[in-house]
Amino acid sequence: MPRLYISGKYLHNEAGETVNLHGYGMTFSPYFNQNAWDNYDIAGCLSYNKRQIDGMEKAGWRMDFIRMHMDPYWSDDPDQESVRYEGHERFSSERFKKYLDEVFIPMVEYANSKGLYVVMRPPGVCPEVIRVGDDYNTFLIEVWDIVSSHPKLKGNWGVMFELANEPINIVGTDGSTGSSTLPQFESMNTFFQSVVDVIRNNGADNIIWVPGLAYQSSYSGYATYPIKGDNIGYAVHVYPGWYGSDAEEPSAELGGVMGGGYEGFQRGWDAQVIPVANFAPIMVTEMDWAPAKYDSSWGKSITGVTGGIGFGANFKYIADNTGNVSWMIFTSTHLLINFADTPGTEGAYTFLNDPEACPWPVYHWLLEYAGEAPIQGELIGLTLTGITGNELDIRMGDSQYAIVNALYADGSSRPVTIQSNIQSSNPDILEIKKSGEMHAKKIGTATVTISYTSEQNEEKTLKLNVNVITPFPLTESMFNPSIWEQGTFDEESHTLTTGQYGFGGWEYANGLDLSKYKTLTVELGSDNDSDISFRLFDKNNYWSNPATYDFGNSRRIVIDLHNMKDQTGASINPSHLYIIGFWSMGNKPFIIKQVILE
Repeated sequence: MPRLYISGKYLHNEAGETVNLHGYGMTFSPYFNQNAWDNYDIAGCLSYNKRQIDGMEKAGWRMDFIRMHMDPYWSDDPDQESVRYEGHERFSSERFKKYLDEVFIPMVEYANSKGLYVVMRPPGVCPEVIRVGDDYNTFLIEVWDIVSSHPKLKGNWGVMFELANEPINIVGTDGSTGSSTLPQFESMNTFFQSVVDVIRNNGADNIIWVPGLAYQSSYSGYATYPIKGDNIGYAVHVYPGWYGSDAEEPSAELGGVMGGGYEGFQRGWDAQVIPVANFAPIMVTEMDWAPAKYDSSWGKSITGVTGGIGFGANFKYIADNTGNVSWMIFTSTHLLINFADTPGTEGAYTFLNDPEACPWPVYHWLLEYAGEAPIQGELIGLTLTGITGNELDIRMGDSQYAIVNALYADGSSRPVTIQSNIQSSNPDILEIKKSGEMHAKKIGTATVTISYTSEQNEEKTLKLNVNVITPFPLTESMFNPSIWEQGTFDEESHTLTTGQYGFGGWEYANGLDLSKYKTLTVELGSDNDSDISFRLFDKNNYWSNPATYDFGNSRRIVIDLHNMKDQTGASINPSHLYIIGFWSMGNKPFIIKQVILE
């Protein structure tokens, strides 16, 4: 197999070109092989799974890696009582060594002979809570010591290692148990560094993919505590409902609902995955979707449209724009080998030909990646998803994504944001970030110029005039009267009525930076009959401690933005404010006259 290696945040081939792989998963046990064999029938297992690889090739799937689960069916001691599917409870190193030689390595060799890289995954899944030095840590060290010292795997360019499957929670260095804090990621660093060190001490320089927490959805802490060494990337899982993405049904692990669309998904990805994608490549080792009615996928959602509702199209867009993301679909091969590139009939779709289920779009995306997609026709223009006309208002502190679409004479279109040049005439007011994110920094106006050149060297340009408005607009579309408890707001009179002990105001997903301003003046247009206070939160959590300013008998308060304190005396940071607004006893209307930033 041609050598792949990691340099910086990218996976490269021998020519130094950036590579992103695409693949599918295989698990060698009777249950996952449709009971086509049983009773530790090695010949039956190998025959069935080789036919699956052959079937994927015959069906035209342009994939280049397999995620291989070394299922505990082979390494469990059958004389011990059956327990949860974790892999370590009944682990027999002797059985694992035997079947590594007789099952897993023969399948690795067959896959490599077909031009497929193999990502090996250890037996089973992580327990709900892990800790440094526990029996699961010891188990992983033993598994990877065996694998990485095997002469047919050690240094094999066709083989990579995914260290564990779906860690959920870990005991942090501060004694807390969870999946998000820096002390917990400090423990993750120690936990998985111990596994990496064993592999490297065996002289194995294979590419390693390190999992995160929360079922492999939480990675931000690795930016502070990265795993050290060469050829290190991070293995991520992505399903509908995760990262704020759209889900037809809540996922069993992390919930989720329909409604976040593209922007919710992008924000979640930016918060959890981008911190590691900024310095290392990503491999998505589980991902799929389909409408629930098919009962053929783990994730329940639709393909949808880029920049709008749905999961699949937004996943591809986000992964492509990130630039260093390899990915696979988790859909079983016994379904995928029956794929035929024949469009279905609306109203009579099947799982394999419904454009809203993953097989149909993924099959054609893979052709696109392989350079086998139909050549685009004449470029006739550009549009922006979700933006009509050439004027746009963005609230200061907010972001909006410019999803650029190329329009062709044959009526087709496709997203071309990453291939476009996007410039702001005034970056101090409106900053253009990666993925077409337009971030409103301060009040003012800017012109965004977008240009794209097609494969036929045709260039089109689009201009958008952006007005960055006050971060405190008193409009129904931008003022939320129900941040806590159900309230109402009348845009014409600026009258707010909160629910009992309720709160209404403004929320800032990216954090509002007021550090360059001195004061915030808030005025009421009516008397205070409801114990009204104005509150500012520097954490994205309504139940954190805010800076609180009571109106008392006054209609006006002036806030020194650089001397804000919460009730404990701790400073509130004006550089990242997430929630700002009015608290009241509730059910009594009051008028907001103005909020002035100086």
